[in-house]
Amino acid sequence: MSNLSDRERAIRQKLKNDFEHYSAKCLHIRTKAGDIHPFRLNRSQRYLHERLEKQLREKGKVRALVLKGRQVGISTYIGGRFYWKITHKFGVRAFILTHLDTASDNLFGMARRFHEGCPDLVRPETGKANAKELSFAKLDSGYKVATAGSAEVGRSETIQLFHGSEVAFWPNAENHSAGIGQAIANAPDTEDIRESTANGIGNSFYSQWKAAERGDSEYEAIFIPWFWHEEYATDQPADWQAPQAFLEYEQVHGLIRSQTYWAWLKNRDMATIAGGSVDEPCWKFRQEYPATAEEAFQTAGDLAFIEPVKVLKARKATVQGYGPIILGVDPARGGGDKTGLITRQGRRLGEHVCRRIDSNDLMATAGEVQREVKRLLPLGLKKVVIDTTGLGAGLYDRLREVLGDLVEGVNFGAKAYDSVAYANRRAEMWDGLRQFFEDPAGVQVPDEDVFQGDVCAPQRGNGATRFNSSGQLIIEPKEKIRERLMFSPDLGDAAALTFAVDMSLLIETADDTERSYGDGAWMGM
Repeated sequence: MSNLSDRERAIRQKLKNDFEHYSAKCLHIRTKAGDIHPFRLNRSQRYLHERLEKQLREKGKVRALVLKGRQVGISTYIGGRFYWKITHKFGVRAFILTHLDTASDNLFGMARRFHEGCPDLVRPETGKANAKELSFAKLDSGYKVATAGSAEVGRSETIQLFHGSEVAFWPNAENHSAGIGQAIANAPDTEDIRESTANGIGNSFYSQWKAAERGDSEYEAIFIPWFWHEEYATDQPADWQAPQAFLEYEQVHGLIRSQTYWAWLKNRDMATIAGGSVDEPCWKFRQEYPATAEEAFQTAGDLAFIEPVKVLKARKATVQGYGPIILGVDPARGGGDKTGLITRQGRRLGEHVCRRIDSNDLMATAGEVQREVKRLLPLGLKKVVIDTTGLGAGLYDRLREVLGDLVEGVNFGAKAYDSVAYANRRAEMWDGLRQFFEDPAGVQVPDEDVFQGDVCAPQRGNGATRFNSSGQLIIEPKEKIRERLMFSPDLGDAAALTFAVDMSLLIETADDTERSYGDGAWMGM
């Protein structure tokens, strides 16, 4: 830069520091119509950029999983971001791994287009250039692209910037993820960005997403809904009337009518192939064009015991909590489980507490629960309900010792009160949770994907949630859910526990509860 004027030097510095400015001035993309235009970030790309830059500032590196709908521009953004970085630094290697050869060719073609269209002032000198590699000799930086297939691909590389494209569709995904993880330097300014549309549940991407969503990995879960994409809107004909299901969908997600009509058209095509009514969002549309992260991972058909759309509606509702508060506690059993805590007050779930405790130390968990109880007593807490199955018995004993009758234990496997309708207490309580979402007056729950994932985890079907030969309801066992989904529905079971007691009976209890437990003496405080 020694031969540059002050003005040119200032221009170069702004281009180096501001990607959004750089992309609009220096990069060109091919639109879906085939035209070449300057690369100006859309809403989805801008949101992702802000999230990645925030992570980079706070943690010094980027580790991100991006879940998104089809063709919203995420691969284009990552490609532009990496070109910007490798052309402004020495010794930086970017590696792109895709699910198909055609995808590899497309992403590499995009990188070449960025390079060829870049202004002379900022375009580095080309080194090696072939069908799979593009390098810049004087910078010792460059790109390499490959297609997932062989379990060994990427293992021998040394990578500073990694883009995994459509990760949910990789063959040998677990091996690739492990190998790439070893190839990426654990150093400042390195970036590992993996993006995909969903491909059902039980695969490596799903497991990685759930771990990131729950804070159990160094990766950050970033979701991009389809309706942020400006192109996904179509003016509706004057005589078109939105079906009721799409009106509700529009209301829940805050869509404008042209977006709703676009969704109806897209769903019509997909429902014809995947099955389902053209007037209700089908599973294929929800997977390919998700409005929420949980929706993306729905499998074919309406298998969930508690309908996801009803939970979505409750997430967006506003309902006043009333009456006594019940705290449900589902103790962890190890193996990655966490203790789930959630409150219910009338038609409001999780207003006061909705959290998980990541500890296998029984006394530490007991202390956390006691602190929540102390905070909730003045608000109207009347009962703490604990699953006593397994180690829950020890937690129950400890809390009963210090909190007395405030604590009630429930064994999920015990006989149901209504033993004609239910096989055990767990089925009875989960059905109470299901009926909660049927309340015509409306209910409100935490607007969190983790909560929805737990509540919608049990599925109907053979070996799952079903009626036995005696006509009793059985809920899919927790261990089966964990085997299928790679996580345990801790908050779902905690929410079900709030239906273990009759709330109307608690209204008659006492102001004695607060007098007995409200002074903090039992807390050692």
